[in-house]
Amino acid sequence: MTDSEFEQQARQLRQKAVDASRSYGAGHAEAEDIAQDVMLHLWQLRRELDRYRSLEAVAVQAARRLTYNLHRRQPLLPLTGQEQCDKVGADPSQQLVEREDDEWLQQRLSQLPSTQHAVLYMRQVEHRSSVEISRLLGISEASVRTLLSRARRKLLEEIKKRNQSPL
Repeated sequence: MTDSEFEQQARQLRQKAVDASRSYGAGHAEAEDIAQDVMLHLWQLRRELDRYRSLEAVAVQAARRLTYNLHRRQPLLPLTGQEQCDKVGADPSQQLVEREDDEWLQQRLSQLPSTQHAVLYMRQVEHRSSVEISRLLGISEASVRTLLSRARRKLLEEIKKRNQSPL
């Protein structure tokens, strides 16, 4: 495909990429960024694009994959929304106690050293294995087990202190 042929189709391909990205859950600004990335990739491959039957399909497929990658990079949402749904109709005093407990626990978790917090989060929330965690953090499996043990022990000690103190 020549440069001029690409330029003639570029506007239509870009719009297809924006529409596809939006349909897969990207916001307006994100969809624009994704479409720009798609067009950049297509421009780099313009000499080889003749082998495809439908450039629109290629643009849509690329936008879909980039949108999925965007969603994968976003941090996981806390589980509090589901927990709140389960508590509808529960005793208000019990809800207050549970909310205070959650806040207390979140505060203690935030006080953990960053590596301990990261290892505990990956293990308990993301359900990753020690092998995966060691690979992701670039540390040995023994270090993962040690960090996990220290984090759990520290939280257990804090819970024991809290339960022993008079209200």
